[in-house]
Amino acid sequence: MDSDRFVPVVVIGAGQAGLAVAYYLRRFELVAGQDFVVLDRGPDAGGAWQHRWQSLRLGSAHRVHDLPGMAELGLSFDTAERDVPAREVVGDYYRRYEQHFELGVERPVTVRSVANRGADLLVQTDRGAIETRFVVNATGTWGAPFIPHYPGTPGFAGRHLHTADFVSAEEFRDKNVIVVGGGTSAIGFMLELEGIASGLTWVARRPIDWLDGEQLDVEDATAAVAQQDKAARAGQALPSIVSGTGVPKTRRIAAGINRGLLVAKPMFARLEADGARWADGSFAPADAIIWATGFRPELRHLAPLKLREQAGGVTVASGASWTDPRIFLAGYGPQASTIGASRAGRTIARQIMALL
Repeated sequence: MDSDRFVPVVVIGAGQAGLAVAYYLRRFELVAGQDFVVLDRGPDAGGAWQHRWQSLRLGSAHRVHDLPGMAELGLSFDTAERDVPAREVVGDYYRRYEQHFELGVERPVTVRSVANRGADLLVQTDRGAIETRFVVNATGTWGAPFIPHYPGTPGFAGRHLHTADFVSAEEFRDKNVIVVGGGTSAIGFMLELEGIASGLTWVARRPIDWLDGEQLDVEDATAAVAQQDKAARAGQALPSIVSGTGVPKTRRIAAGINRGLLVAKPMFARLEADGARWADGSFAPADAIIWATGFRPELRHLAPLKLREQAGGVTVASGASWTDPRIFLAGYGPQASTIGASRAGRTIARQIMALL
């Protein structure tokens, strides 16, 4: 298909990683809409945060690091309100950030595919096609929820939903609920559902590694990033962040542990029509199962480029694809954290400028 326009750099996604790249491209005096374009499928600013549930607050989630240059606006997530929904705070800050730095984000635009166009690339969207020299994929993971398969899953008569589908604890009033997962989302659901669900069971595939303190230890965080980097460089499927870091015990979490709420059972052996059965024969009834089992990198639109390796991942180092030097992956692997995504923005922007 012929392109509708040519833009040297296309950034796909306006979450933390995409905005960080765009910020540094502007620092190099590139002009949005002319030298680069940021495409975002969301209806508003805020990246994946705009889709998170209403009750989620910044203080109950992983720390959100500031975007580069955000201090220039007098904004910081460290001092943001804690009694306002996180999605509203992040959306407001990101919206002001986009406007202040003139990032010209185009939305809502859905990228359907990225394919070869001779020496260049063709980005096909629901609003037409763009020919470009370089693509920065910053789509994150929210659009690719992961639900593992267990025996009996198709026969379960209740409701299956993923973290991405969760709206409100009120949906589960007087219901029996099983929460699956060992990370902060699963823990958050348990705390929110307490006193609302009539029955509440928490299960995890591995024992929870509780950490003393409110935040991750620097050494633990560094080790987890190193694991992500090693997997990305080898083209392997990315490991779970939580499995490499553990979960900090905030005061709210510690209280939940002390009163016996946050005690995870091992994974059930199979699902039955009305609940879950363990290997020892024990049973928990369930009207709904919430799968807080994480996400996978959203890369389906890059399939025509055949970047995925047999090991299950994409070979990436310093944000650049080793398979195709025209492709950069911001927020992938070791860059997935909010602080990692911001640092990656500068690294990727510098590489692009060297190639332009």
